[in-house]
Amino acid sequence: MDELLANIANIGFPIAVAAYLLVRIEQKLDNLSMSIKDLTNVLGKMEVK
Repeated sequence: MDELLANIANIGFPIAVAAYLLVRIEQKLDNLSMSIKDLTNVLGKMEVK
């Protein structure tokens, strides 16, 4: 039983933290990607003129 709890603490907790951080960062990465696309469009329009 102690070994099971130790495995949960050593493996399960880091997995849970990593999953939480990935979910939190995902939205910020999506926003950053949209901003880069918008910037590319604006720069493309500037070159056309």
